[in-house]
Amino acid sequence: MNKADLIAKVQEILGADATKACAERALNAVIEAIQFGVKKQKKVQLIGFGTFSVVDRKARTGINPKTKEKIKIKASKAIKFKASSAFKAK
Repeated sequence: MNKADLIAKVQEILGADATKACAERALNAVIEAIQFGVKKQKKVQLIGFGTFSVVDRKARTGINPKTKEKIKIKASKAIKFKASSAFKAK
């Protein structure tokens, strides 16, 4: 399922009164709110769905697959998603 499919499904769930544009704005608003929450609070928990959180990745040594040369990979931050047990059950 891509974003267009997801918008169509949201529109279907909202009912006959909802337009495609309305569904797209709703989906974009949710995505933007999650991004804001992760940036400011470092964690967004949606009961029944899952938790988005920021994790710190340590610096490490990697290998360039073409040259087999060892390279240093800098420390970074990544977004992690952990699905809730209710979501996993579905």
